[in-house]
Amino acid sequence: MKIGNIQFGKHPVFLAPMEDVTDIGFRHLCKRFGAAMVYTEFVSAEALVRSVKSTVNKLQIDDAERPVGIQIYGRDVPQMVEAAQIVESEAHPDVIDLNFGCPVKKVAGKGAGAGMLQNVPLLLDITREVVKAVNTPVTVKTRLGWNQEQLIITTLAEQLQDCGIQALTIHGRTRSQMYTGEADWTLIGEVKRNPRIHIPIIGNGDITTPEQARQAFLRYGVDAIMVGRATFGRPWIFKEITDYLNACDEQQPDSHGAANAQPESDVALSQLPNPCDTMTVSDKLDILIEQLRINIDRIDEYRGILHTRRHLAATPIFKGIPDFRQTRIAMLRANTLDELLPILEACRQRLSRS
Repeated sequence: MKIGNIQFGKHPVFLAPMEDVTDIGFRHLCKRFGAAMVYTEFVSAEALVRSVKSTVNKLQIDDAERPVGIQIYGRDVPQMVEAAQIVESEAHPDVIDLNFGCPVKKVAGKGAGAGMLQNVPLLLDITREVVKAVNTPVTVKTRLGWNQEQLIITTLAEQLQDCGIQALTIHGRTRSQMYTGEADWTLIGEVKRNPRIHIPIIGNGDITTPEQARQAFLRYGVDAIMVGRATFGRPWIFKEITDYLNACDEQQPDSHGAANAQPESDVALSQLPNPCDTMTVSDKLDILIEQLRINIDRIDEYRGILHTRRHLAATPIFKGIPDFRQTRIAMLRANTLDELLPILEACRQRLSRS
């Protein structure tokens, strides 16, 4: 797979852009564990044009995390063009991604993000003008449509390709679904099988295990997958997925998905190797503590702990601890490192005995 001049190999796994999650520290961890490309938190074009400090700070990237994409959102053509030019000149990302998929009310309700799916002519104008205004490869992330009655992605994909984008990420839900229910990959596969589509198609939605990642490639023929919420408290998921994909390729080297991919039989899937986790629970706890320290050093102690709580709450490693509820409450109420570290170390001891 290739975007611009970047070669990603056979089955790349990308880190999805997520507000308040994909800061530079977290991106570095995901890159270390095998993310083929990482994305910044999404950037408001309006705020960037107005030089809002907190927004400008999101443009901070470094060479160790490349290739890296910066995603912008907005609903005004001149603002989106100017924001893309600022991103290109100030941050020099490998990709500029246009967000036409964010479903949250404060974005989509104002006509940006997934709200653009209700104004396709404007969406296409923005895309076309941004592509013309920058030299950086432009990509798009969007959803299947606004709701189940407006599943427009198969047509929209061709229109976006005609605007000059160099890859398309599709989240397998509508805006009205938000993040509920199950992601539907059927239309993602239909877009990929369209003989008129020649840009890479990246599938997104509900990839939480190595087996699901493998099936996304096999069943739907996507060129890459993007993982979002499953990375919370689990940056090592990229290692789990890539190790499994590589093991599958060694066992069935010709089974990688393609544009004409067809569902595998249950027998074929059962013959694939089982995922093999080479990291201990203690290793994983060390990574979360490292993430905690990175955030404290990057921000300050109190806000660094607040920023890490989402990951501590979501991580799967504590599921092996019986009667964990009170410990979890204490962990999420801790406001200092001196309070939090003993709780985490006690968890380590309990996990080692389980």
